[in-house]
Amino acid sequence: MQLDDRKTKILQAIIRNYLETGEPVGSRTISKYSDLKLSSATIRNEMSDLEEMGFIVQPHTSAGRIPSDKGYRLYVDQMMEEKEREVTEMKELMIQKADRMESLLQQVAKVLAHNTNYATMISSPQYHHNKVKFIQLSEVDETQILAVIVVEGNIVKNKIITVDEPLDNEKILKLNILLNTQLNGLTLEEINLGMISNLKEQAGIHSGLVSDVLDAVAEAINLDDDLEIYTSGTTNIFKYPELSDSERASELLSTFEEKQQLSDLVNETLANADEHGIQVYIGNETPVRAMKDCSVVTATYELGEGMQGTIGIIGPKRMDYEKVVSTLKTLMVQLDAIYKKKT
Repeated sequence: MQLDDRKTKILQAIIRNYLETGEPVGSRTISKYSDLKLSSATIRNEMSDLEEMGFIVQPHTSAGRIPSDKGYRLYVDQMMEEKEREVTEMKELMIQKADRMESLLQQVAKVLAHNTNYATMISSPQYHHNKVKFIQLSEVDETQILAVIVVEGNIVKNKIITVDEPLDNEKILKLNILLNTQLNGLTLEEINLGMISNLKEQAGIHSGLVSDVLDAVAEAINLDDDLEIYTSGTTNIFKYPELSDSERASELLSTFEEKQQLSDLVNETLANADEHGIQVYIGNETPVRAMKDCSVVTATYELGEGMQGTIGIIGPKRMDYEKVVSTLKTLMVQLDAIYKKKT
């Protein structure tokens, strides 16, 4: 007997409901799934077939059904195949978007430097308060497990985890179900100590593996390895006598070239942005030591789905603050529209 689309949907509905409630699932419960549109009698017949095929079992005579190991296996294999396809599509889409975004941000930095006659910087957008979307564990060899973590914004983090002893397919399957049912849809802040303790307890002797996966989740959510900062107009600094002496100019140019301190400025801006998204640092107020003789005006731009980045304008303390702030406010509004049009 083949598992047709209708049986597959009913099996998936049974498993999802059982994962949510932990209670045996009856035909009446399944009939409430709007996309099935089947009567309880039809569902009962299909469930009988699924039981005969070994995909579900009836723990008690009067109870509903629960998934068997065979049912879990089919469900997870199909889910893994679907998620792998999604991950591949996500990667391809993100590469395309990244290329377009890089060109866009470089152009924005150039236009901003030309219009203000100051030095400018703009960071690539980063995701904040990311939620876990999917976790997939799979065996590499007897000593290594590959953990694939997909978080909000379609960021994919791969991590190889070393294990002391090989895990068979059934153990990996149960760990995948445990991690996904407990963590999907949660932010890092929502994964508290109590939840971690419960996960480790349920994982038993594999609690160490769960700890490594949670570390990979934290890395994926806090991932900033791909932070790019685009600069333009650095030579505009020489137009202002108070910044153009060799020592000050050299230090400022090095800051723009090395960019580590600019990364600190981006993080500072994103962490302390006010409700207007504009911050003004004058002299020693700036977190960048090399800019202590400058004024720095930064803005936090948003592109939706939790994506945020920083635009910065660096000039003398006697800069035209009104023009700079106005320009940044206008750009913050326009950038989202430009991005959407280009992507």
